Amino acid sequence: MLLWINGPFGGGKTQTAHEIQRRLPGSVICDPEHAGFGLRRMLPPPLRGDFQDLVSWRQGVVEVLDLALTKHDGVVIAPMTVTDSGYFAETVGRLRELGHDVRHFTLLAERETVLKRLRERGLGHLLQYVGGKNAGLRRESWAVRQLDHCLERLREPEFAEHLWTDHSTVPKTADRIAVLAGLTLRPNNEGALRTRLRQARVGIRHIRFD
Repeated sequence: MLLWINGPFGGGKTQTAHEIQRRLPGSVICDPEHAGFGLRRMLPPPLRGDFQDLVSWRQGVVEVLDLALTKHDGVVIAPMTVTDSGYFAETVGRLRELGHDVRHFTLLAERETVLKRLRERGLGHLLQYVGGKNAGLRRESWAVRQLDHCLERLREPEFAEHLWTDHSTVPKTADRIAVLAGLTLRPNNEGALRTRLRQARVGIRHIRFD
């Protein structure tokens, strides 16, 4: 089974994916963004646009996920924002055509909720302390520019199943996805402080500088 977790940038996809992986034995995360940034870095800076526009990214994601789903016994988790209908068909749709059990979920939240999460993402708390409330948003300027478009597109029926997360924690969102996918997660016995520290580590590991 593939769990494709969609949503706006800063919507909680990566944290939710890691929460599921932590509590679902045998599951693995295969992040399509890694392939995208690798392709992007191959290009001269003036040619670096949205890597999703590259046919090689879309085909490569399908090839790698097809291999993982065919050869790996456990659940595969792919956290990735896709808002273009055509690209969605070429990735999620193509994997379904290949016979894989693909469960797609879109994490949604109100605009202010996502902006708050972007402020705090990665080193956001430290940046707010040093540079003011919106220091984190300046670092996340690309995600902020994409936000309205993402929220509008991802509300469309084709991107269901929709999960609103404004008043949900990451562990609770993971629980909801597991129930809808027919999976059983291990109980979440982690304390609040440990959860915050672990999520901070996940956020820091996923900071992008280009």
